[in-house]
Amino acid sequence: MLKGDGRLGHDLDSQDHAPKDACGVFGVWAPGEEVSKLTYYGLYALQHRGQESAGIAVSEGSRILVYKDMGLVAQVFDESVLGTLRGHLAIGHCRYSTTGSSVWENAQPTLSSTEVGGLALAHNGNLINTPELAQRLAPGSTRATTDTEVLTSLLAQDRTRTVEEAAAELLPQVKGAYSLVFMDETTLYAARDPQGVRPMVLGRLERGWVVASETAALDIVGATVVREIEPGELLTVDERGVRSRRFALAEPKGCLFEYVYLARPDTTIAGRGVQVTRVEVGRVLAREHPVEADLVIPTPESGTPAAVGYAQESGIPYGQGLVKNSYVGRTFIEPSQTIRQLGIRLKLNPLREVVEGKRLVVVDDSIVRGNTQRAIVKMLREAGAKEVHVRISSPPVAWPCFYGIDFATRAELIAGSLTVEEIRASLGADTLGYISLEGLTRATTIPADRLCMACFTGSYPIPIDEDNVGKFVLESKA
Repeated sequence: MLKGDGRLGHDLDSQDHAPKDACGVFGVWAPGEEVSKLTYYGLYALQHRGQESAGIAVSEGSRILVYKDMGLVAQVFDESVLGTLRGHLAIGHCRYSTTGSSVWENAQPTLSSTEVGGLALAHNGNLINTPELAQRLAPGSTRATTDTEVLTSLLAQDRTRTVEEAAAELLPQVKGAYSLVFMDETTLYAARDPQGVRPMVLGRLERGWVVASETAALDIVGATVVREIEPGELLTVDERGVRSRRFALAEPKGCLFEYVYLARPDTTIAGRGVQVTRVEVGRVLAREHPVEADLVIPTPESGTPAAVGYAQESGIPYGQGLVKNSYVGRTFIEPSQTIRQLGIRLKLNPLREVVEGKRLVVVDDSIVRGNTQRAIVKMLREAGAKEVHVRISSPPVAWPCFYGIDFATRAELIAGSLTVEEIRASLGADTLGYISLEGLTRATTIPADRLCMACFTGSYPIPIDEDNVGKFVLESKA
């Protein structure tokens, strides 16, 4: 799939998807504005976080209307659809399925209706006590198989109190990663788990308020960044303005992989631009793993910022040695065996005149299974590269993520069973260098004890019961 920010998608090789993203969430309270269009553009800016389905919920004060479907934001919505979604508040979601199958029933926002009103909710992250929470619901009360549906139903079933009060009581019992936007007919809500694993920000419009996964989504709708929503914080937005309450003490463990790959380069996290961090990561990588070479090239586009930093620090010229086909997106045409054997050439092709006879440094952001990097090394050698030195701007990904990134299982992760030298040999590279965990952490400027590094270390900040986690945990228990 083509990433919304121009980065290559995950199907370069059908057997080697890159780390699949979390999801994107957006919410707006703005009377007098076309909130559905604001949400559309907000989701468009967050498309890189999920490309399987998209949806928007709106309310004009008396009822909630939800429209969602499979596909990219621009495929799901058009002018006529957005014209029917009228109101003063809205929430939206673009999904990559990290819990539950990629089917329409699991698209978001989810909607739960009771005799006293409705509740719509969108979620970025993964819960790790979903089966325990699901046991509180009546059998057959939900059709979907997501942690989001469970959370929505639990919030909606307690209508003896306000939604804010119900959320303040329920959320401390919810374990895992969650950045939530939800709404009833009149009010917008946002909440972030006590660890703040996934990002979430608050923005100000001239006539309202916006919450979103990343600051880039605020930029696209003309909102001013106010601040990050704090871990363990619940926001309520209505005609009285924004109210904040704590439902848990903050224990910050922001996802380190957001800096490596997930967030857009024009997003700001903790007051620092992601692009600046990624270029600095490249500089550190050059200091840690120098090599004599003629040219530094990125794997487009995910390796570009770190490749720029590597070239700046090393003094080796930066160049474009691989060209991507920007128009190969989601396809429903099954490739023939001949085309399948060409592998990633559908999306990447080397510039022979640039790479021939050269000693190359190829910079990428991560290695999951290794098939993609192996194919790139082979392509470059066939195009005449003299040497291929692979440099990776993250440490070895050796452990799965249970907090909202669909990494492969440990057995499928190449770094889960092979040493760096064994991985190098498997890729066919002349040398292989990963940035150190300390180097990556230092480049973010965030203290190490405030970051989640579980995919690199296997140390999970929120304890995991592996029998009750996994993408299809509700389906397997059905």
